[in-house]
This record gives sequence, structure tokens and C-alpha cells, in this order.
Amino acid sequence: MARTVLLIGAFDSKGPEYAFVRDILLDHGLHVLTVNTGVLGTTDLFPVDVEAAEVAEAAGSSLPDLRTSGDRGEAMIVMARGAEHLSRAMYAEGQFDAVFGMGGSGGSTMVTAAMRCLSLGVPKVCVCTVASGDTSMYVGASDVVLFPSATDVSGINRISRVTYTRAVGALIGMLQTEVSAANDDKPIVVASMFGNTTQCVDACRQLLETEGFEVLVFHAVGTGGQTMESLIDQGLVDACLDITTTEWADELCGGVFSAGPTRLEAAGRVGIPHLIVPGCVDMVNFNAPDTVPEQYLNDNRLFYHWNPSVTLMRTNVEENQQLGKIFAEKANQATGPVAFLLPLLGVSILGGEGELFFDPQADNALFDAIKNNVHSDVAVYEIEANINDPVFSEKAVEILLEMKRQ
Repeated sequence: MARTVLLIGAFDSKGPEYAFVRDILLDHGLHVLTVNTGVLGTTDLFPVDVEAAEVAEAAGSSLPDLRTSGDRGEAMIVMARGAEHLSRAMYAEGQFDAVFGMGGSGGSTMVTAAMRCLSLGVPKVCVCTVASGDTSMYVGASDVVLFPSATDVSGINRISRVTYTRAVGALIGMLQTEVSAANDDKPIVVASMFGNTTQCVDACRQLLETEGFEVLVFHAVGTGGQTMESLIDQGLVDACLDITTTEWADELCGGVFSAGPTRLEAAGRVGIPHLIVPGCVDMVNFNAPDTVPEQYLNDNRLFYHWNPSVTLMRTNVEENQQLGKIFAEKANQATGPVAFLLPLLGVSILGGEGELFFDPQADNALFDAIKNNVHSDVAVYEIEANINDPVFSEKAVEILLEMKRQ
């Protein structure tokens, strides 16, 4: 049976471009479902299945109101919300199998809103004029593929013809490539990892796999933590081994790898076992050295150039006190089993004895803040080990398995 592609975008301004893409999809035997997000009009170049008025109504607004207000920014917010609602509903009804869209910064905002709400694995391609730099507002915690447009999405020319064709080819390739069957009967444990905790998490993963678990590891770089917690919220996860909670250090200090203020909440909200380790909270992540905020450069802070693109800043006593309180507050909200495991000899490679970020005073401020602020029913385990010592990994798995049994 032929697959269906949801073709979504502003047909009022990008009609010829979408007509070109639609023809390619049809030539490859695919069905096309078209949704117009253009507030100012539509197109007569091809049939439109869902017009902009219906998109606006799905967001609780109306197209005449959006046109009358003349507020372009507000219109995009409304149409993005409507696109999300319609996309989620139509996919749940089995109306399409993949999504394709195009646009500049505004158009991509609406297109990707209809993509991010779909589950991982659904093919999603957006030809985007700003597919470089910080694209987190378009991708979020999803698997949206941003395809650089090279030229603006404006007309069919010798460059855009190649770009659109290759982008459509990528989507078609996704649809034609069958995903091998997974061993879905294994319970799932998610774990957070960083370069500074790789040794620990790899050891934990191996131990858990021998116990019959499938372990999904997420890189704690903001989107990694968001994706991990998104899967937890979807009910796909049985336990969370949160070894690397460094994203909270970035959230607190303005680093580049923040996962937002709700990080550490999903497992407790769903009620699955959640072991929290303050892994790598001894560091805040910035990009190249010239991106470090001036307030820190003038404050005699300790930095380490991890690589040309990553500059690490050691967190201080005051910041660790705040992090400890935040961690305790998140744990106190949990509706399921939650516990802490504290590595007393360092929360990262760099934080081990003799290493650059070794600072027992800052670490103890963190540990004390956790212990002094958690509820009495939240277990706090301490171990005289660095986070990457084998004995720590063994203890972490032991605690998580006991929580799972309970």
C-alpha cells in the first residue's frame, strides 16, 4: 500500500516550491496530504486538503481575526499551535506516514511544530534557510531532519531544484528503508552520559544488559536530557539511571547545554524508579573561550578547554549549594521510588583527586545541600569513590535494581 506524506507549509507564498515537491512525491508513487499554514492566502497550483482557516481554528482562533490584527508574530504562534494539534490528530488517525515542509525562520517554525509532536521514527524533513547554528527551537527533543536550503526558499532555480529534490529523496529513502525488528520484550532503562562519565555509564550499561535490560544512553547536552525525559513521559521507560545531571549546572549558570527547568521531573511524575547522581555538576559548558560571559571572566573562575568548541567552568560553592537544593526539591516531588548516590571522591574525571576541578569544599556543599533538603523517605547513599570507579557503577546498578524490585 502506498505511503502518504503530509506536505505542510505556507502555500500563499511558497506555492510553486510546494508544487514542485508534490510532483516528485507523486512521481514516486506516494500519496500527498496538503496542509496550508499561510495566513494571507492559498494556491491554485494543486489541491489543498486542509486550508489555513482550519489550522487557525485548531488553535482556538480564526483566520479573519489573524488577518485583521496584522500581528505577524502572533499569527505564526497561532498557526504553529494549530499545525501541531492537527498533525498529532491526523497521525493518530493513520492519515499519513511522513512529513515534509519548507521555509525560512518563520515558516520553519510552523512546519517543525507539526513535526516535533510526532513520535521518534516518523520521517520528518524540513528544508530550512537557518539550518545552522542553534536550531534547538526547530528540532527540540525530536528527530526532525533540517535540510539546508542553500538559497532562500523562493522559486525554482538551478540551486533550489537540486536542494528540494535531494531533500525529498531523503524523505523517500526513510520511508523505503525498513527498520529491523527490535527485541521489544526487554524492559528499558534510560541513562544520562557525558564524556566525563562515559566510563561509569558504559560499565552500568553492561551490568544492566546482563540482567536482561535494554539500556538507552542519552548525551547530557540539553536536547539529550529533554529527549530522555520525553520518552519517560510517553510511558516507554521502566527505570532511569540519571548518572549525568550536568544540564542543571548549565541551566543555573547560563551554559549552552541546559535542558530547561523541568529536568529531573519526568521520572518522578510518571512514578518509575529514579536514581539521581550529581554527575558532572562540577562543570558548566560554554562554547569557544570567547563565548564565556564577561561576568565569569572577571570573577577569577577556573576554566578548562575541553576541545576547541567546548570551554568548561568549575562550579563554585554557592552554585553547588543551589544545585543541591534544586535536586532535593525535584526528588521530593517524585510519586515513585527515588534515591541519590553521591560519589564522595569526585563527580567527574576532572573532579577527581589531583585533577584540575578537584574541589572537596564545593562537592561537600552540593552533598550537604542534598542531604539537608530531601524528605526523610528519599534514600541518600554515599560511597568513597570517584564516579568513574568500577565500585561506583556496581553500586549504582545494585541500588537501581533494588528500587525496580520494590
